[in-house]
Amino acid sequence: MKGLFKSKPRTPSEIVLQTRDLLLFVDRNTEVRESKREEKMSELYKNIRELKQILYGNSESEPVSEACAKLTQEFFKEDTLRLVIKCLPKLNLEARKDATQIVANLQRQPVQSKLVASDYLEKNMDLMNTLMVGYENTDMALHYGAMLRECIRHQIVAKYVLNSPHMKKFFDYIQLPNFDIAADAAATFKELLTRHKSTVADFLSKNYEWFFAEYNCKLLESSNYITRRQAVKLLGDMLLDRSNSAVMTQYVSSRDNLRILMNLLRESSKSIQIEAFHVFKLFAANQNKPAEIIGILVANKSKILRLLDDFKIEKEDEQFEADKAQVMREIAALELRT
Repeated sequence: MKGLFKSKPRTPSEIVLQTRDLLLFVDRNTEVRESKREEKMSELYKNIRELKQILYGNSESEPVSEACAKLTQEFFKEDTLRLVIKCLPKLNLEARKDATQIVANLQRQPVQSKLVASDYLEKNMDLMNTLMVGYENTDMALHYGAMLRECIRHQIVAKYVLNSPHMKKFFDYIQLPNFDIAADAAATFKELLTRHKSTVADFLSKNYEWFFAEYNCKLLESSNYITRRQAVKLLGDMLLDRSNSAVMTQYVSSRDNLRILMNLLRESSKSIQIEAFHVFKLFAANQNKPAEIIGILVANKSKILRLLDDFKIEKEDEQFEADKAQVMREIAALELRT
């Protein structure tokens, strides 16, 4: 007889509602019986697994867009995301991973062709502060970092993060002794500075002085090889982007910046040399070089030409060879203005 009365499966909205209630319990109740707490946590973990399964599907079924939309709508109706972020440290590792994947997925879920996550975050930007400083917590850094990267898919969120006082902390997070956390912070930093072109161009032009002072000193001149390599590669990506042309012109007019790039050109690492060359060629190609830039290039002309002449890369690259020849011509033709 028992089999005749199977319980009706819960709807995605019901699972979200119950998850919210369980998260509220976890958040508020610190002094409850251990057995009751374990029971509630077990329910919560089961719900989180179910939510992830609805959004990602499983080995037997693909996700159903209607169910995903209902789940997303309910999730952002109330403060469920805030509760997830707040309670994440209290969950076990498996549930943290699942919750991180849920939050990531929800940033991309449309409800009637609208990204409701973006509307929610616009009204709750303070959550980004929690995610940014999450890099200071070894246990939470990778979860919060992954969430943050997904949230900055929304241009309005990226703008908030770029202009936040916490933005300066990335220069330190990138150099944390924990390699995985440092790499994660570097990935977020790169995403922030490359994804939304107009927002990035606006940020760099308004914050040029402090940003590049930090960038040069903490990243390009870092004692860590990986930090230097990633930083010079990202610098090239930023300066070669057409939307940053005004910033690029400003950057290549500075003698301090030129000095740093010339030092990077002389590194023993071939990959750093190559990335440094892509930035150095912008100094050489600038048709309006300030006198002090010309002075440095002329004073070091024979050294630079010798270095570039010996500069070979393993794979044949016609574009690289053409760029190198052009740079050498530009520098060879330089003379001090009288």
